[in-house]
Amino acid sequence: MIKAIFYKEWIKTKWIFILSAIVLLGFSIYLIFNIYRMIELKGAVHIWEVMIQRDALFIDTIKFIPPIIGILFGITQFVPEMQRKCLKLTLHLPCDSRKMILSMTGYGLLMLSLLFTTILLCFYVNMRITLVEQLANHIILTAIVWFLSGLLSYLLCSWCVLEPTWRRRILNIVISILLIKIFFYNVSGQAYNKFLPLLFVYTALSTSFVFLSVSRFKDGKQD
Repeated sequence: MIKAIFYKEWIKTKWIFILSAIVLLGFSIYLIFNIYRMIELKGAVHIWEVMIQRDALFIDTIKFIPPIIGILFGITQFVPEMQRKCLKLTLHLPCDSRKMILSMTGYGLLMLSLLFTTILLCFYVNMRITLVEQLANHIILTAIVWFLSGLLSYLLCSWCVLEPTWRRRILNIVISILLIKIFFYNVSGQAYNKFLPLLFVYTALSTSFVFLSVSRFKDGKQD
């Protein structure tokens, strides 16, 4: 059953996944080559000094891409479920509804995690070629927060889309914006290091919001 759900979700999201991969890879290649170009023109020592003295990261233009991708992925995956009344049919299949929803959101988290992890590894490998380990770690530990916000954005978008009433959906959207902003309050490098485990737990617990909307849907809440 889980394999069938994953295949169904892949059919819905394959194009947005491919497009997201192209966009993220394109941004990554541009930023990496931009660092290489600056090193070629001014030398690696100058880049290190700028990073240390000005707290420059050189990849911060990518920070809003992960949450945008997370939102688009959630819309692509769950809007058809609501428009075509597929969710009602899915919840009436001879299978635990919570397991079904967990499989659907698990698919989204898995695909996004695969994409984001690949990009982070791409950054790290290239940074280690030109930068010392401490500076490479500095950039990656800062970027992890941005990519984690992409997973949270996906879960909160799913929560909003699956909500059966517009009045509650608008409230959910406002709450979601405030929750996502937490990941972008402090723009300095490694500002969230002490809170990274908490942010991971915070993101994981957001899965419960999706079950809240599904529960309201099953109870027949409507405008």
